[in-house]
Amino acid sequence: MDLGTHASFIIASYGLCLLTVLALIAWVRVDKAYQERSLKELADQGISRARPETESKGAQ
Repeated sequence: MDLGTHASFIIASYGLCLLTVLALIAWVRVDKAYQERSLKELADQGISRARPETESKGAQ
């Protein structure tokens, strides 16, 4: 495989792209764990993501 005179630029570009994608994957995984921890803390306090039922739900 001959990359020619631009081999160092091509390899560096692919390396930088790979590092960026890996960093984004790591960021998403860390943020997901943080969000799940936050939701669990809220659930432990009795706060839910569900919409509360209203008594006047069909009386319009």
